[in-house]
Amino acid sequence: MLALRLARGAHPLVLTRRLLVAAAAAGVGFLLLCTLGYAVGHPERSSASVLRLLWCVLPLAATVQFAVAVARTDPSTRPRPGLSAIGLGPARLTAIAAASTAVACTLGSVVALLFYLHLRGDITGLPFDGAAADLLAAGQPLPLAAALTLLAVLPVVAATAAGLALRPRSAPAAPEGAERPVPSGLPWGVALVAVGLAIETYAGRAGAVDGLPLPGRFDGNPAGVLAGWVLTAVGLAMAGPGITHGCGRLLQAVRPGATRLLAGRVLMDESRRIGRPLGVVSAVFSGTLAAAALYDAGSGPDAFGPLTGLGAALILACTTATLLTAALESRQGRAHTTEALLRIGAPPTVLRTAALMRAGVLLAVFTPLTWTIAQLAALPLTG
Repeated sequence: MLALRLARGAHPLVLTRRLLVAAAAAGVGFLLLCTLGYAVGHPERSSASVLRLLWCVLPLAATVQFAVAVARTDPSTRPRPGLSAIGLGPARLTAIAAASTAVACTLGSVVALLFYLHLRGDITGLPFDGAAADLLAAGQPLPLAAALTLLAVLPVVAATAAGLALRPRSAPAAPEGAERPVPSGLPWGVALVAVGLAIETYAGRAGAVDGLPLPGRFDGNPAGVLAGWVLTAVGLAMAGPGITHGCGRLLQAVRPGATRLLAGRVLMDESRRIGRPLGVVSAVFSGTLAAAALYDAGSGPDAFGPLTGLGAALILACTTATLLTAALESRQGRAHTTEALLRIGAPPTVLRTAALMRAGVLLAVFTPLTWTIAQLAALPLTG
């Protein structure tokens, strides 16, 4: 009840972010229910149904990442003086954040179930009654227990991830004058990207004997190509903080002024917070560019079904929204530093210029990296 009261009295922007989480959860729930409908309508294709269900893990993971990012920026779950005296300590606030995340995802799952039943024709009296009856196996009874189990996966996983991400932890005090440590995932990330591209190339040259059945008609490529892309995406996510940290050092190279020093230090300090979402966005955009290259190579619209497009749109929207939310969290985290700089007379133009420098160097580094990986990933598919 406390989580619901806090949600009702939250700022409109906070409510908007929660509604976006609910919308993403509705999309994932609809994908899961469509997979269940395929399994009910084609009981002889159990292996294909399992693979379709596994493919839904990607949009589910992107939605969980977005839900956790929204929970981290929720002002109602941020520790403040005086709250511990009324029983709202860090542990209780973490539980409230997890409950709020579960409520938003459950709302989306309920909307997905109602929309699915409406398209099947089980709920009448609205437009598009039974519009997708053949696709959703309307002639077969829907196993309610299986549907509710699938719909419960996202709220449980998202609430657990939010609780783990926001749990109280004590960090050791850094020595005076010491920097923050350099992110250690860059070598492992580069290695995973190389292994993923190698697997894609090998699988593409071996030929697509049995394509991986996805929710749609994109079934002309072997499972090894998609497994290689997943490894490449994980590698980019691991390498993102290290690349962002290197961008901060690049800004401070060769006699930097005050503006470049400020921009570089902020990037180095925030490399872990924004680097991982930036790496995930780079991986998603490289996959999108590779899919566009496959489309131009002659596969045509028959290679991508409507549910494949829905899953890809969910992944793209959730990862981009996660990056923007992480940037907002970074801005909130350095609000005291910004106020201190303004109090000592720093011109606001310096802060704006530093922000533009940070955005510019990140674009200058990640854009060619994304394009290069996209071209390498598309080569096995088009060659």
